Amino acid sequence: MLSLLRPLLAVCWYTLLLLLPGGQCWIRRYNNGFHYQDISNGNGNGEIYFNGIRLHVESPLPSVSASRGSSVTLPCHYHYEPEVATPRRTRVKWSWLPSQTIAAPASPEALARETEVMVAMGNRQRSYGNFRGRVRLRRSAPGDMSLVINELQLNDTGRYRCEVIDGLEDESVTVELELRGVVFPYHSPKGRYRFNFFGAQQACQDQDATLATFEQLFTAWEEGLDWCNAGWLADGTVHYPITMPRDGCGGVDLAPGVRSYGQRHGFLHSYDAFCFSASIKGSIYFLKHPTNLNFTEAVQACAVDGSQIAKVGQLYAAWRLLGFDRCDAGWLADGSVRYPITKVRANCGPPEPGVRSFGFPPMYLKFGVYCYR
Repeated sequence: MLSLLRPLLAVCWYTLLLLLPGGQCWIRRYNNGFHYQDISNGNGNGEIYFNGIRLHVESPLPSVSASRGSSVTLPCHYHYEPEVATPRRTRVKWSWLPSQTIAAPASPEALARETEVMVAMGNRQRSYGNFRGRVRLRRSAPGDMSLVINELQLNDTGRYRCEVIDGLEDESVTVELELRGVVFPYHSPKGRYRFNFFGAQQACQDQDATLATFEQLFTAWEEGLDWCNAGWLADGTVHYPITMPRDGCGGVDLAPGVRSYGQRHGFLHSYDAFCFSASIKGSIYFLKHPTNLNFTEAVQACAVDGSQIAKVGQLYAAWRLLGFDRCDAGWLADGSVRYPITKVRANCGPPEPGVRSFGFPPMYLKFGVYCYR
């Protein structure tokens, strides 16, 4: 029986090796900021040994959820079968595909759009872009390449890929990162269907939120969100969620679900927006003031109190994630008037929890105000 531990002639890979006169092979070094010695884990004489060892990369969790501003660990572990007696040269690379660009299953085109988060080899590591200074490897045990992300931001959601490279072999696993939050419909103060895609993006950002993904909208629909106006999502598609079929919302004969207009032109078409807001670092409160205020007075009153007038996304996050409940209408930063109800009671609106809205009344009218500190 042939031994599994036998020398094989090195193959002159066109991307790694060049054929020199006389039939010799020369390994072209690959420069990515790290120094490699004997990238093939061979014997240094142009021979590679196959010894039946296989690299395995795994994650015990396909998805992880966390709160905005917190830290999260995306698990990734590698090992060899059978186990090796001595350490081998390995390199790990974490990359990220934002939620708005994810299309399942992952395609080669999607992989090409992945953004590097960090690379590490031995004790050396380097992080990139917006992740610089916020990420590290956990390394709690041999083979642990789990990624720790600090100060989670709204746009950190998406698919993260952990790729472990051993010589010419590499294996990878993906982990989805989701933020706990709330989806809310939003329209322009000028009326319905006034946002093109880029206007919708900006409108959500102005309210301390981001455009929701389809997955976030679908979850909100499962939790009871019913809205009969179409809105942009982060991938440039347009949808609206219906739990109670009715005329004008797809018809009574159509089953409940998330209705889809499909992909729309980002500049030419106009709709509302579905925004996603996650937990906030500060606090929302209804300002105790001796009198009601017009909009200008409301902005000034919050400033005098050492705060700023709250944004719509902040109010929704406080209502959904912190149980904020107040049966008093108050101004918000966009000129709308709203109030949050978690405990349904008489004289506080419809018989279900939610953020009640008075729309965008004239700014000379007087209400209370919600402040953010």
